[in-house]
Amino acid sequence: MDNVVLYQKDNSFSEVWRQLGPFIIILISRSEEVVLHQKPKDAYLLCVGMHGESGADAKCPPQNNTAINFFCNYEESRGNFLVDVDGNRMLDVYTQIASIPIGYNHPALLKVVSDPNNASAFVNRPALGILPPESFVDKLTEGLLTVAPKGLNRVQNMACGSCSNENAYKAMFIWYRVSTARLPRSATPGCPELSILSFSGAFHGRTMGCLATTHSKPIHKLDVPSFDWPIAPFPRLQYPLDEHVRENAQEEARCLEETEDLIVKWRHKGMPVAGVVIEPIQAEGGDNHASAAFFISLRKIASKHGCAFHVDEVQTGGGATGRFWAHEHWGAEDPADIVSFSKKLLTGGFFYRDEMETDKPYRIFNTWMGDPSKNLLLAEVLNVIRQENLLAEVTRTGKALLGGLYELQAKYPNLLSRARGQGTFCAIDVCKASVRDKLILQARDNGVILGGCGDLSIRFRPALIFKEHHVHMFLNVFSDLLAAHK
Repeated sequence: MDNVVLYQKDNSFSEVWRQLGPFIIILISRSEEVVLHQKPKDAYLLCVGMHGESGADAKCPPQNNTAINFFCNYEESRGNFLVDVDGNRMLDVYTQIASIPIGYNHPALLKVVSDPNNASAFVNRPALGILPPESFVDKLTEGLLTVAPKGLNRVQNMACGSCSNENAYKAMFIWYRVSTARLPRSATPGCPELSILSFSGAFHGRTMGCLATTHSKPIHKLDVPSFDWPIAPFPRLQYPLDEHVRENAQEEARCLEETEDLIVKWRHKGMPVAGVVIEPIQAEGGDNHASAAFFISLRKIASKHGCAFHVDEVQTGGGATGRFWAHEHWGAEDPADIVSFSKKLLTGGFFYRDEMETDKPYRIFNTWMGDPSKNLLLAEVLNVIRQENLLAEVTRTGKALLGGLYELQAKYPNLLSRARGQGTFCAIDVCKASVRDKLILQARDNGVILGGCGDLSIRFRPALIFKEHHVHMFLNVFSDLLAAHK
């Protein structure tokens, strides 16, 4: 515990703010009551501590706590604003690693939780694979299946992104064995040596199979055994895109050629590729984009070689790109065999084709297989998205956000570059990792929560209810930080 740092003892977060004088109270839609403070640059440390105003000792959970930033008051958080335990309200442009769909304590979701008819779903968590509730099929039909990707008529509930992808990999392996009815050379019948092809810069989770397909940060994989599976290059596009059309087309062609070569190579070495997994935008790896033409060509290569095509929409799914699924931007007629999801959809799982259904029970299985209470909440989230036309709102807000980032990188070319995004799913690169990390901490100290990704990027992951005036709040703070940077 010696390395745990509290808020500064002589200058607690709340005490400093009480001395700052006038502040502005702004009333924002959906009960967002926000106190905007000009926060001191040194009042908030990366810490594991709580109740700065009381001077209480640090309280650390009995688990690995080295990633904790600060403790939160979720009861007081509203809309786009997260409140910490000292009552400080912060504009949240990261939303719990992109997992809050319609903000904190949305009235529609509070109504679902308080409805006595829903009490059983929150109190009892059944083993859905063997004893689902009577309403389970209806709830899936009213919720998840209303947003099923094109051509995918079946859905398997899971709990989180990693277990969604892990079981999607299993489904691809089983489908491949059934569809090909052949074994690799020297393979034992029950445990064939098959592989999943993934891409450099990818992040698919932290379970064993997912780690084998994750290539974003070495620390994620340190000390953990892995599989000998092929890793294809993901395009590294040059920006601005309109000034590097030829170079980027050549880069994507190179990556596609190497991908096909790897599929052939692994088949010849007796470990055929059962499936190809890719993110529409590589999030953790640095918000790396590729063109629609690249993904459509990749899909064709996978089909040509008999590989399932798995689109990991754990972070991109749920509307942040302006479409419910990011792969909809490709305009593909046959985009995927499997699409995995989690985060903004509140539950995990994957959609899949009829022919990828397993032939026997317990092959894709765990105790809970999802959570009925999350399906109730998701159904209401989807209602709010439709009623408030939030996908169109995301598109408008995203244009304002990306436009603001373009202006800032033009104003500070020595600090910022490569502004990019779809909808509000945006990012920008900073000149050095140390500068990026400092800006993220300074933004937090000034009331804005951001996240990093890749080597140099700041990523923006607001809720779907993030509007243009929230963009201006963020840009004002960020612009001041850049102007003060030395």
